[in-house]
Amino acid sequence: MKEYLYVREAAALWNVTPRAVTALCKEGKIENARKENGVWVIPADAERPLDHRVKTGAYRKSKQAERLPLPVGISDYRLASSQYYYVDKTMMIKDFIDERPMVSLFTRPRRFGKTLNMDMLRTFFEKTEEDTSVYFKNMKIWKCGNKYREVQGKYPVIFMTFKDVKRNTWEETYEHLITLISEEFQRHSDLLNSERCSDYDKALYQQIVSRQARETDYISALKVLSSMLYKHYGEAAVIIIDEYDTPIQQGYLLGFYESVVSFMRNFFSSGLKDNRNLAYGFLTGILRVAKESIFSGLNNLVVNSVLDKKYSEYFGFTRQEVEMMARYYHREDKIQEICEWYDGYRFGITEIFNPWSVINYFHNACEAKAYWVSTSGNEVIGEILAGASSEVVDQLADLLQGKSILTYVDSSVIYPQIKDNPSSIYSFLLVCGYLKITGSDKAFGLGNLCQVALPNREIKFVYQSEILNQYAGMIPQSAAIAIQEALFTGDAERLRDRLEKLLETSVSFYDTAKESFYHGLMLGLLATLDNRYQVLSNRESGSGRYDLCLLPKQEKLPGILIELKAVKNGTKDELKKLASDAVLQIQQRQYDVQLREAGVKKVLHFGVAFSGKHVEIVSEWA
Repeated sequence: MKEYLYVREAAALWNVTPRAVTALCKEGKIENARKENGVWVIPADAERPLDHRVKTGAYRKSKQAERLPLPVGISDYRLASSQYYYVDKTMMIKDFIDERPMVSLFTRPRRFGKTLNMDMLRTFFEKTEEDTSVYFKNMKIWKCGNKYREVQGKYPVIFMTFKDVKRNTWEETYEHLITLISEEFQRHSDLLNSERCSDYDKALYQQIVSRQARETDYISALKVLSSMLYKHYGEAAVIIIDEYDTPIQQGYLLGFYESVVSFMRNFFSSGLKDNRNLAYGFLTGILRVAKESIFSGLNNLVVNSVLDKKYSEYFGFTRQEVEMMARYYHREDKIQEICEWYDGYRFGITEIFNPWSVINYFHNACEAKAYWVSTSGNEVIGEILAGASSEVVDQLADLLQGKSILTYVDSSVIYPQIKDNPSSIYSFLLVCGYLKITGSDKAFGLGNLCQVALPNREIKFVYQSEILNQYAGMIPQSAAIAIQEALFTGDAERLRDRLEKLLETSVSFYDTAKESFYHGLMLGLLATLDNRYQVLSNRESGSGRYDLCLLPKQEKLPGILIELKAVKNGTKDELKKLASDAVLQIQQRQYDVQLREAGVKKVLHFGVAFSGKHVEIVSEWA
């Protein structure tokens, strides 16, 4: 257990501002509080003193006024750490300094704090005219000793983020990239006046800044700039590239993959391979993208994926950090709900919560919903699904029903591999944050043989809306509306006709699909009902688990229960009997208990039986 707490940590525990704790320290109201290197620390077991003004009731601040605001969408470390509630990740710096990896790549899902962490590293290492140590004196790293404080503000830093490089052609992408390179050179304009840089250096610098340089000069930009910075400051540079793979993904989607990979391969090689002017290199992204030789020959690269133990607690929030945040905002009663919605990730050996969603949850008065949905495009997922086999689609539907599947996971999955091998979708979904690993074993050098499942309720919602809706997107809106109308009215014949027509005009693997696929298909069809129904899947009610339940949000709408059956090569009569058996199952197992308890007066029971592209349906009002 820690013996002392920093002011910020005590403030979070006591639900007050750091300024209030500092004032108590100065007034001598906290026994054994003391300053370490100019920063107040207090005993970890200290109790919050009673402020006399609060005790008498003469003066009291509201709890709301005491709370720091939440850093929604803030990726600027200085701003986040000084003016917002900040979850301290600075021990990441200690790990780097202790291990001294030359070049580190971190692959994590979107919105898991990559950019904020990279900006933290820049603020810590970068040599500037401003004294940036003030942003770390209340943080954990500062208590670790002189070894770490001495390197704060020591290095020149090259920082670039490619997160917005999403252009339609290679020509537009190239222009965007050289603009970013030019802007980073301009940020180091003091080099033009440096007596240690040659006239040749300065002439090349000006050509790059004015965007008049040759492509080979932009390819060599990291090497050129780090060399000039070393000459000027006498220190090797730290190079940070955030979201390095965004333009690569865009190139894959829009047909200029080879061009962007060729440029990036040489660009990274010039700055990160055998560069004597490099102190540290840091890169972040979603995919490793290593096999196509983006990092060809870069033998000093250490990859930290979602499967690796090192640095596993620094991207996303740990359970302890979430519990501390809940105490700070006086919402300890919401811990279980937060866990159900946003917990469940496992990076290495660490249990992780989605930080974007947790922050937005507290920011929105603890309203539980899928905040992570639509935070970026998922075009690659759509392309994978468009060519997926029946087995893959069945397994995706199984995941949505809460099951786990066994698959090989390769954390270095690459874009062409995804297209050529649709089964690699599980690796892609894992590194993108749509799956969690529930168990794994090394197997014959083929990667990790893993059990994977959906991590939480939010991802179940995101999975339905962003992944299964890719199939719903292939369905004409008029057909989806007609199917939904038939459901509302209990018109079994019309529903059967519409579903068969849909299956007839769709891809061939419906012929061999299993019940789990049809379950996913129906979920996709019902995904647009959010404003009228809550769509529930595979939940317990009565004495069993129904397949699908539509809980109405409007009083005039009926509740709907759907039980699905599937058989291969079934005749019309066999399908009719299966559909009737499904309705009987709904009645005998009392699946409508949940709807009745919710006050729903009218309930429709549907039994739906599939065989390939043939459907039979029986419906009854209850």
